[in-house]
Amino acid sequence: MTEQPMVRFANVSKRYGALTVLDGLNLEIARGEKVSIIGPSGSGKTTVLRMLMTLETINDGVIWVEGQPLTHMQRNGTLVPADLAHIRKIRAKIGMVFQSFNLFPHMTAMQNCIEAPITVLGMKRADAEARAAELLDMVGLSEKKDHYPSQLSGGQQQRVAIARACAMRPKIMLFDEVTSALDPELVGEVLAVIRKLGREHDLTMLMVTHQMGFAKEFSDRVCFFHAGKICEQGPPSELFGAPKNERTRQFLHAVLEAG
Repeated sequence: MTEQPMVRFANVSKRYGALTVLDGLNLEIARGEKVSIIGPSGSGKTTVLRMLMTLETINDGVIWVEGQPLTHMQRNGTLVPADLAHIRKIRAKIGMVFQSFNLFPHMTAMQNCIEAPITVLGMKRADAEARAAELLDMVGLSEKKDHYPSQLSGGQQQRVAIARACAMRPKIMLFDEVTSALDPELVGEVLAVIRKLGREHDLTMLMVTHQMGFAKEFSDRVCFFHAGKICEQGPPSELFGAPKNERTRQFLHAVLEAG
C-alpha cells in the first residue's frame, strides 16, 4: 500500500462573492515533500496556505491532513462541519511563517518562541525555554534571545518567526512569501535557515515564493498556479527547464526578464 498523503485538497474551491479564487483544487503532498507554489498575483497561491491554517473558510470540497479532514469531521459515516476542538487538534500539526513576521512587539525573541508552547501545549516554562534556546540557536540568533522585534533587522525577525513556528513541533510548515518584505541582502540569511530546516527536520514543507532560483534548488515539486487552478506541476528541472504550458512559459519569461 502506498502511504497516504500528508496533505490532500479534494476538489476545494474558494469564492468571494462572484470572484472564484480557487476553482476545484486537487493537490496531494506526500509526507516529507517540499513543494513550491509559484504564479502571478491573484492566482490563489496564498489562499491555499491560509485555508490550511483555517484562516480562510472553504466553499466546496475537503482538505485532508494526515488522513483526517481539517474543517470537517466524521459523524455516522458522513462528513459534517468540524467543531473547534477538532479543528484545533488537526491544525496543531501545521505551522506557518508569514510575509510580515507577525511577532509580538512587546515580547523578546525568547518570549515570542515560548508563548504558544506554554499557553497552547501546556509545556512547562523551563522546557519551553530549553526548546526555544535550541531553535534560536538553529536560526543563528542565540545572542539575540532577549532582544525585542524593534531591535532586530527584518531578516532576524523572520528567523525568529521561523523558530517560533517550529516551537510548536508541527509536521507541516507553510511559508508565505517569507522574503518579500526583506531588503535584498537579507533574503539569503532567511533562505539559508529554510534550507537547514529542510535538511535537518522531518517536515512536509509548502512554500509560496517569488524566489525562482530557490524554488528550483530546494523543491521536490513546483506547482504553477493561474486563475485559481494548477496549470502545470512537476520536478523543478522540468517545470523551469522545459515548461509544457504556454502560460507557464509566459510567466517564467516575464519573471526572469524582470529579475
